[in-house]
Amino acid sequence: MVKYANFSLVRGIKQVRVITATAPGRCGIVGNPTDMYGGNVLSCTVQERAECRLESVASGQITLYNEDEEAVVRSSDEFFLRGDKLDIVRAALQFFQVDPAISPFTINLKTDIPMRAGMAGSTAMLAAIVGAIDAYFDLNMNPYAIAETMRKIEARIMGVVCGFQDQHMAVFGGLNYMTFPGKQELEQRDDEPLATIEPLASLISELPLILAHTGVQHHSGTVHKSPRERWLSGDELVRSSYVRIAELGQRGKRAIVEKNWQLLGELMNENHAIVAKLGGSGPDNDRLIEAARAAGAEGAKLAGAGGGGTIIALALDTDVVSKALLGAGADRLMTPSPSPGLQVSEVQV
Repeated sequence: MVKYANFSLVRGIKQVRVITATAPGRCGIVGNPTDMYGGNVLSCTVQERAECRLESVASGQITLYNEDEEAVVRSSDEFFLRGDKLDIVRAALQFFQVDPAISPFTINLKTDIPMRAGMAGSTAMLAAIVGAIDAYFDLNMNPYAIAETMRKIEARIMGVVCGFQDQHMAVFGGLNYMTFPGKQELEQRDDEPLATIEPLASLISELPLILAHTGVQHHSGTVHKSPRERWLSGDELVRSSYVRIAELGQRGKRAIVEKNWQLLGELMNENHAIVAKLGGSGPDNDRLIEAARAAGAEGAKLAGAGGGGTIIALALDTDVVSKALLGAGADRLMTPSPSPGLQVSEVQV
């Protein structure tokens, strides 16, 4: 049985294996950020995906690539973080205690998810990396184990402060109502309760949502830090606010299943008002949100962390709202769509 902890991996190369793993980004519809506080979140994947391609070699080293960086690792002692774009794969290899001399391979990373845009692009990449490692070393981890392992890598090695929405959406994919009871301490214990993931995509034939990227990058761990510290200190405003947002997430499930777009929009607007009151938004976010609402959007809010990133709008007239968002300075528009979670394929040469 695979535990959600570290693994010692030993494998000699017998044949060339090529493993390709992909995972989607996500957008929080309502309920975020209560995935950090034992709450409830309604979330959908985006069409954009991250990819990890792992290929066995006989070189006695691990070579890491992304679209503009390269690193060669000859010893497990070299998996320390360096502050570049390859840290995410270094962290995963460090967690799994991979030995380059025993298990040599190359890893190529690429993505079409905007990075630091509040769409969990980094977590989607980590899902692809962990999925490829799981397949290569025949760990046979179940989806919950993969999601929990990803969270441990982020917290224990990368020092990222975030909840559990991103990991589960990247692994499970689709349109989901998710609950996270008992996970508010972010301890990542091996006996911690698992999240509950309820797929809703089969019940929804249309999803009138638009994503608008501000063009401003942020780091979600930084954005989440201050509210988290206030919550830990017992700040009553923060605590009561997140209880209310969790309730909004719960009500959002009924609203979306019944296609009550007016109600869902109202829930999204209240969600954003609470987050903004706590200082979790920003002028770039607010400008696009106001533009969407002025153009007739039923609701608009942050799609993830604030301080830039991406907003999500519920709009029955998508053309009008899209034009308004572009006119307000949106850098890029995207369309959320329930899509598969972590996908792994392998060929042997």
